[in-house]
Amino acid sequence: MAYSRPSFFGGFSFIPPVIRLLLVTNGVVFLVMSFLGTFRLDGMPLAYALNTYFGLMPLGHGFWPWQLLTYQFMHADFWHLLFNMVFGLWMFGMEVEHIWGPKKFLFFYLMCGTVAGVAQLILSPIFDPGQAIGPTVGASGAVYGVLVAFAMMFPDRQVLLYFLIPVRVKYLVMFLIVFGVMSVGKPGNVANLAHLGGALAGYLYLVYDRRRVYGRRRGVWKEIGELFKMPGRSTRLDVEPREARVHDLNVERKDPPTTDEIEQHKIDKILDKISQSGYQSLTEDEKKVLFEASKKIN
Repeated sequence: MAYSRPSFFGGFSFIPPVIRLLLVTNGVVFLVMSFLGTFRLDGMPLAYALNTYFGLMPLGHGFWPWQLLTYQFMHADFWHLLFNMVFGLWMFGMEVEHIWGPKKFLFFYLMCGTVAGVAQLILSPIFDPGQAIGPTVGASGAVYGVLVAFAMMFPDRQVLLYFLIPVRVKYLVMFLIVFGVMSVGKPGNVANLAHLGGALAGYLYLVYDRRRVYGRRRGVWKEIGELFKMPGRSTRLDVEPREARVHDLNVERKDPPTTDEIEQHKIDKILDKISQSGYQSLTEDEKKVLFEASKKIN
């Protein structure tokens, strides 16, 4: 299945509102900090003071609660900003926000970033002492949550790794998570525990949300198995064998489908279409149905 991405040439207004706001906010913060960082305050570079007060400082070494939010909008350099915003948030977040709606997506994004920060604060002194010194900055934890959400919603979409190698999103995300686990404790300036915390927060939220909306009651391992099943094959082994019966399609159904069943059938068909061809393939009527359904869920 080819991976399709809405064209960027449709104009900046085509980007959904929350992602547009996040792109602008992170860009402005980066420019402001780059400009102010050239000044000095009492002989100290102003950039150092900004990182100390708004970056995520270790517990007992300058931590303040607001840093769990502010650190998500700060980046170490231009490439850090570019990869998080373009190759993470924009590429994989657009369809998620289109389906969920702005409020739900914004809550999800900030929640993943906050949990990522908590994981960094609590787990780094234990498992990665080298990362428990100095401020942590970046939206990577929140972006990892978005990657997990996209992989669970569109597991068999394909992306071009290094613009050459086609790989399914679910395998790409699993590779990133395994690589992050293996990198914990190794030298470097990457907050791997924050990445993993954001990914775990995203996964648990999706599992909870599916149970809340669709009434699913599968365990964690069954959810993972469903995510990584091969296309076209069913992994449901908990279905009891049933007696084969012949149904006369001409006989009128005794219990006609309810309004909710009809509506859910429409939504399922629309989600299948998005999974196959992308959000941009929907008609205006289909987008309206999906938007109304997202308001009910939110």
